[in-house]
Amino acid sequence: MSEDTRAPVPNPQPEIDPRPALDGETEVPLRAALEAVLLVADEPVSETLLAQLVEEPPGAVAAAVRELAAEYAAQGRGFELRQAAGGWRFYTAPRCAAVVERYVRDGQQARLTQAALETLAVVAYRQPVSRGRVSAVRGVNCDGVMRTLVARGLVEEAGADPAGGATLYRTTSYFLERLGLQSLEELPPLAPYLPDVESIAVEGSGTS
Repeated sequence: MSEDTRAPVPNPQPEIDPRPALDGETEVPLRAALEAVLLVADEPVSETLLAQLVEEPPGAVAAAVRELAAEYAAQGRGFELRQAAGGWRFYTAPRCAAVVERYVRDGQQARLTQAALETLAVVAYRQPVSRGRVSAVRGVNCDGVMRTLVARGLVEEAGADPAGGATLYRTTSYFLERLGLQSLEELPPLAPYLPDVESIAVEGSGTS
């Protein structure tokens, strides 16, 4: 019987970039972890902060982010990963501006969800207030809802919190117009039923 002299065929392995698991987490690939963080970010995130969050060397994170940006551009996605203001953030592709504008404009005619109404109420009675403190009052993350309220012209930025630098929000004149009010003093007396924001300042500061 002749001896088989053929070289063994290597077992192909999936091309992934695993990263060490954080405490209490399962292992997550580096690029997936970066995508997850950038997806929920409402302002550019620096490479230094990204490296701290995923616990990877800054050089590896910088390379991975640029690879993601190039990959999205090559695939012609409806969004882009762009560098701005010292960090990275997802943006809609310029060529999709028309359809996005239609979505935002048409969405203003739709009724607000219960979550949006609750968030709007907290802003109305506690303004100016940060997203973190609104989330602390409601007990859930409200970043997406806040973006919706801003897009509909019901809420706007009102400077920064002197204590922590978090962006503050307030209701707009359009909000008063939609409710048929002359001023915020005409709002129903619901404030006594809302939690005291100052008493949860410490808790809310973690998500501001």
